[in-house]
Amino acid sequence: MKPKFNQNYKGIRCRVCLVRESENDEIIKINNESDVYELVKDELANSDREMLLSIMLTVKNDLIGVETVSIGSIISSNIAPRDVFKSAILANACGIIICHNHPSGGLIPSNEDIEITKQLIEAGELLGIKVLDHLIISSQGYKSLRDYHKFPN
Repeated sequence: MKPKFNQNYKGIRCRVCLVRESENDEIIKINNESDVYELVKDELANSDREMLLSIMLTVKNDLIGVETVSIGSIISSNIAPRDVFKSAILANACGIIICHNHPSGGLIPSNEDIEITKQLIEAGELLGIKVLDHLIISSQGYKSLRDYHKFPN
């Protein structure tokens, strides 16, 4: 029996759920940055627009899923921490790895890349979801911001 709807509530009822889009039961283990690069390079390395992906992981670093958080222009992509963590919360992820591309081919992080990484690390700490790394990916390869800037673990 459905609970009776509160007649005083004037809003629209909604429900949020996570939908797995594939039936692949194979466990994919993410052991290091090169595993992440191999997972996303085909999508990011040759893209003509900046894209940001969230790689969601279990406590054992098994892949839960990959979400396209943002698709921007050739030079930028606007993101907010809430957009990055929405799917991670729904998926019960313990950690995430952020990946974005530089269509120009360069691997040097911009000041904006560094600042958003700091913001995401702080937001993740509040939410109990660890930001394990942030990779910049291009046709030249990849660069780990965790290694590049020695962000705290």
